[in-house]
Amino acid sequence: MKNKIPMTIKGEKKLRKELNKLKNIIRPKIISSISEARAHGDLKENAEYHAAKEEQGFCERKIQEIEYQLSNANVIDVTKMSMNKKIFFGATVDILNVQSDSIHTYQIVGDNEANFKKKLISINSPMARGLIGKKINDLAIIKTPVGSVTYKILKITYI
Repeated sequence: MKNKIPMTIKGEKKLRKELNKLKNIIRPKIISSISEARAHGDLKENAEYHAAKEEQGFCERKIQEIEYQLSNANVIDVTKMSMNKKIFFGATVDILNVQSDSIHTYQIVGDNEANFKKKLISINSPMARGLIGKKINDLAIIKTPVGSVTYKILKITYI
């Protein structure tokens, strides 16, 4: 049995939008560029042709990658799950770094959705693994490259 790729509804929509753009906008532009470059004659020394073919290869690999992710996606709608007051995939959590007294908010998402700058952490990250299963007021000790950091769970939402 194949491993399903956990994904939020937002993550699935983003991938479908990207796939649509690649197939219906970018791919036709590349094909047009290749045709145009071919019209210029000798392909051996035709830099435009080789650049367009390289871009086509990149585009086709990206399409295959996204199609694979979508075909193996386990899309999880956290708004429809029973709220057991525990942290699980898709939950958004407010946590307090006990040492620095700073508060952070993260959403636990699939690997392909993770973006630390946008406060989206991968389900497979040490941070998410340390938070899964915790409840409000629980402490989570997360091992980081600079040592262990203790976080207190302040709020859990399923949005």
